[in-house]
Formats: sequence, structure tokens, C-alpha cells
Amino acid sequence: MTHPIENKRNNNGVSTLSPEDLSRIIEMAWEDRTPFEAIESLYGLDESAVIQLMRKEMKASSFKMWRKRVSGRKTKHKALRSPDVSRGYCSTQYKRQ
Repeated sequence: MTHPIENKRNNNGVSTLSPEDLSRIIEMAWEDRTPFEAIESLYGLDESAVIQLMRKEMKASSFKMWRKRVSGRKTKHKALRSPDVSRGYCSTQYKRQ
């Protein structure tokens, strides 16, 4: 099975995500209250694809800090979230149509 992030690449293996999309995905991944499922619904990248993208796009030290921060964080996984945290998007986030 092809990994979702690989589906976003052209025949030369170059990412077809726009710079704006990459920036937004990274921003959403850093946000504590944005679950990975929200990124997947907007961009088609599951958690492992987001991790792969973050590893590729960030400095090693920044990636390690991010991974330490989000590992096991309940607000980053809808299934682990408290029912009190009902919305999946920050008020400043937009939904793609």
C-alpha cells in the first residue's frame, strides 16, 4: 500500500503540496488542540505521514522537541480526547471546501 504522503508526490518524487499547504500542516501539527484526524480530513495525511513530513521539513532538534511534545498527548488524538474538547479545529483554522 502506498503511504499517503507518497500520493502527494509527482513522478520525480517531489512533493506536490504547495508551500502554503506545507506551512499549514506544520502549523496544525504544532497546535496542541488540533488532532491528527483534522489534518487527515483536510490534507489526506494520517499521523504517520505527518510525522514523516515533520521529520523531513524540520531541523532534527526541532523535530525531536515536537515528537516529545505530541507523543501521547491526548488532545492530538480524537479517540483519547476528553468529551469536553469537542471541536476539532481552532477558531482561526479554516475548513477546505
